[in-house]
Amino acid sequence: MTPSPDPSAPKDAPPAHASLAEVGAAVAACRACPRLVEWREEVGRVKRRAFADEDYWARGVPGFGDPTAKLLVLGLAPAAHGANRTGRMFTGDRSGDFLYAALHRAGLANQPEAVGLDDGLVLNRVWITSPVKCAPPANKPTAAERDECAPYLADELRLLQPEVILCLGRFAWDGAWMFLGKPRPKPAFGHGAVAEVEGLALVGSYHVSQQNTFTGRLTEDMFDEALGMAVELAYG
Repeated sequence: MTPSPDPSAPKDAPPAHASLAEVGAAVAACRACPRLVEWREEVGRVKRRAFADEDYWARGVPGFGDPTAKLLVLGLAPAAHGANRTGRMFTGDRSGDFLYAALHRAGLANQPEAVGLDDGLVLNRVWITSPVKCAPPANKPTAAERDECAPYLADELRLLQPEVILCLGRFAWDGAWMFLGKPRPKPAFGHGAVAEVEGLALVGSYHVSQQNTFTGRLTEDMFDEALGMAVELAYG
């Protein structure tokens, strides 16, 4: 495993990795969390029938997007048969279908879908990543796994220097708040919530999970509104 930076370092500390490419390589090589490593690799062996002929990525999944972006979209973790299969965040699953369609409507993606690394998708003015870099069982990483991954997210944020983070769910909101040093009072998460913390704007949205989008808890209009607020804050 590539040594990770100290997660307790202040948010303005220099990154331990010199580039986003170095962070991505370290994420892909990381084997720090035994439970996550075992699960991601088991999923890659015992494949979903629809993907039985595919080679799963089954490693840590790096962030993806425009390295000059002022806007960062922060999820939860790679999906077992989505990013854990394809090797790119929100790629190859229903959550990604919802997210990238919205990014395309907002002019942040050149196409409305993401199916694999060679699909031609290009993001503009946005970077996508997650607090936990490996697919967790039942989509539920532990606090210890989040903390083990925190240095990678910290390096991404220090290298990117985003002005706005669109947090997909409370887990992402808390991850951003932790990076900022847990300032008090802690801003309350909610869909459409906006908080300026340590000079960085946080925008809250319900996660783009199937559970939320299929039940109507999160609609296209709701997400477009939250994304629009984040774009406005980042780019005016």
